[in-house]
Amino acid sequence: MKDLKIKLLIEQLDRKFEKLSNIEDLIIPTEGWVYSVRTALKMTLKQLGAKMGITAQSVKEIETREKMGAITLNTLKEVGNALDMRLIYGFIPRDKSLEIMIEKKARELAEQIVLRTSATMNLEDQKNTMERLRTAIQDRTEEIKREMPKYLWD
Repeated sequence: MKDLKIKLLIEQLDRKFEKLSNIEDLIIPTEGWVYSVRTALKMTLKQLGAKMGITAQSVKEIETREKMGAITLNTLKEVGNALDMRLIYGFIPRDKSLEIMIEKKARELAEQIVLRTSATMNLEDQKNTMERLRTAIQDRTEEIKREMPKYLWD
């Protein structure tokens, strides 16, 4: 990668993703976290509302919004504080790390570029060998990873 700051940022984020990978299979409670934690603690809507300075009906609305996926992070933080808990959120790359994600995307782009060029050369009766194509794709992949052009994500 051309930019050392970006390389360092990717490495730092990948280390954080690695720590989060254990929760990747975590199943969110059907009724939502707020409801599940509150009921596990045998806390009433009124009691949680009192801790938050809101009504029992407002707590019920929070639980409904969470279940529907229409709740804000700030609201979840407030509930967490009232329950003496921390809210943790983040993203986990499907490919396990940004490095792997970049490699995959760079390879896809490199294949498109090399195979498009190869097709043109075939029309001009200058066919490439499979080995040469593989080498060209690998070289182009490394170049794309090093340069990290903005069009990588188009």
